[in-house]
Amino acid sequence: MDDAALLVIDQQKGIDHPKLGQRNNPHAESVILALLAHWRERGRPVVHIRHRSSDLDSVFCPFQEGFEFKPAFQPGENETVIEKPTPCAFTRTDLEAILTQLGVGSIVITGVATNNSVEATARTAGCRGITTYVVEDACFTFAKRDYRGQVRDAEAVHDMSLANLDGEYAKVVGSEELLPLRVDALKRPYP
Repeated sequence: MDDAALLVIDQQKGIDHPKLGQRNNPHAESVILALLAHWRERGRPVVHIRHRSSDLDSVFCPFQEGFEFKPAFQPGENETVIEKPTPCAFTRTDLEAILTQLGVGSIVITGVATNNSVEATARTAGCRGITTYVVEDACFTFAKRDYRGQVRDAEAVHDMSLANLDGEYAKVVGSEELLPLRVDALKRPYP
């Protein structure tokens, strides 16, 4: 994975809005930040992906604070920023061309929401033949009603989404496979 680009998806202020409900992985942001530091220390490519919703009620509408990156996730000077209009970071963006230009052979996906933008991006990458890794403890999602109306907690939604991806579109890994140190100390809720 030495040639992998790190994708950080939708780490915007709006993702913390209470209307999104109960979430899982309270430590995910700490793990993403550790991965981000690891990539930066090695001068490896990082792509920050921001959702730009046209829905005025969206937490990611560009005309309100939720659109902005969280302070800890501000892109570095030489890091790429992509704005996506749909959950998938490849749809109606130049992400694939940027990855080709960067000369990367694979991508490592982190961010939110596991069953939405993370899954959509990983599925598309896998279908396009891009070697894709999803870091399970560097992603999170929210509780959701299933098709039959039953409420599924965030952990169940997260786990099902990862099951949909693993071995089919991507390889699901834990951060301990990517970081040179144990991540137990990182597994604390993000402030």
